[in-house]
Amino acid sequence: MKRRIVNVLLCLTMAAGLVTGCGGGKDQNASGGSSGSSNSSGTEETAGGKESVVIWDYFETDAQKNMMQDMIDGFNESQDQYEASHVYVPFADYEKQLTLGMASGELPDLVILDGCGMASFIEMDLFGDVSEANINWDEYMEGPMSSTMADGKHYGIPFATNCTALFYNKDIFDEAGMAYPDENTTWEDFREMAKALTKDGVTGFGNAATGTDEGTFQCLQWLYTAGGDYQNIGDGVDAYKLMQEMVAEGSWSKDCVNWTQSDANNNFVAGNLAMQQNGPWQIPGIEKEAPDLNYGVTVLPKKDGESGQATSILGGENMGAVKQDNMDGAIAFMEYYDQTDVMAECMKQYGSFPPKTEAAQDSYWTDDPIQKAFIQQLDTSIPRGPSASWPAYSDAIQTGFQEVITSAKTPEKAAEDTQAAVDKVKASEK
Repeated sequence: MKRRIVNVLLCLTMAAGLVTGCGGGKDQNASGGSSGSSNSSGTEETAGGKESVVIWDYFETDAQKNMMQDMIDGFNESQDQYEASHVYVPFADYEKQLTLGMASGELPDLVILDGCGMASFIEMDLFGDVSEANINWDEYMEGPMSSTMADGKHYGIPFATNCTALFYNKDIFDEAGMAYPDENTTWEDFREMAKALTKDGVTGFGNAATGTDEGTFQCLQWLYTAGGDYQNIGDGVDAYKLMQEMVAEGSWSKDCVNWTQSDANNNFVAGNLAMQQNGPWQIPGIEKEAPDLNYGVTVLPKKDGESGQATSILGGENMGAVKQDNMDGAIAFMEYYDQTDVMAECMKQYGSFPPKTEAAQDSYWTDDPIQKAFIQQLDTSIPRGPSASWPAYSDAIQTGFQEVITSAKTPEKAAEDTQAAVDKVKASEK
């Protein structure tokens, strides 16, 4: 029954998306590579006679783009059978374009996607079983690895793992004569800090609350810290109250409903925000574009003095091999990335943490105070879901956050309506 429903959704999505077209496919020129022609095995060859390996990603920052190209160059130079290239697809359109690709047959060989979205695409039969690949499966962290699996089979490997934490501008705090936030900061403390720092064109706090899963990723932790979870919204209604009241005070940017994580970071770097919620992938860009920015990072605020460290939401990407007759090139690329030294160097550029325990022990992460703050936050980070229906859960949850931040509904009404929407998703899983 589920598969029939999926097929109907595929057709509907394809029809709705024909106006905008597809973000990429094997017949499209990719950054760093060229399109090829099909051979008898169903794969494609480049002009140089090598088998083409096309990868989709949604990386936006210069550091992430450079990392991707360096990784591809390293793979291409490491062997003479395959030539990898990649295609950028905007994050907001990513899952739609994958769905369109499944309907049209225009898909890459490898997909780098948000880890929480992989379960639904495994169920939709997008990914192929790569359990026989020469991968050091037991060296990966349990949480990220589990998100690439179903029924004991491997459909890819974790690519990166991360979470969000609290960035703060030290100069703005120093000018106000205020102590920096730390692991003991409560919601009450945080609210007073943000309110006091909102002046002279500076807003106390901002995050990404755009109406996509990117917004869910940044907003959901507030619900969990309040005592709720993705299936029990009402228990976290205090998070809705905090957001709406701080927006009304002007200390939580009302513009965040349209902000991506890059938007939030750009405003922080520009000095428009005293504090932001964001991830370690922003660090390489800050070091390059704003090397003199005097900032720190600490864990997100906890609800009160008794609640312990606040939660954060586990983020990161997985690398999945698209199901097809010949997956050798995709597997070869994953095996290349599985090398500890390759992974560590990529994640240093990317601004995230390696999903393999050995790679994460590099002094680059363990000796740096800002990186250590994220490691501390990872200890209490939780995944989105996990559920094959996560996209539907995310849509329902983020609608609620948008309604609260814009004051379209009271916190209580938003919680009630979001719970009803979540309950419908939950019922559809049975």
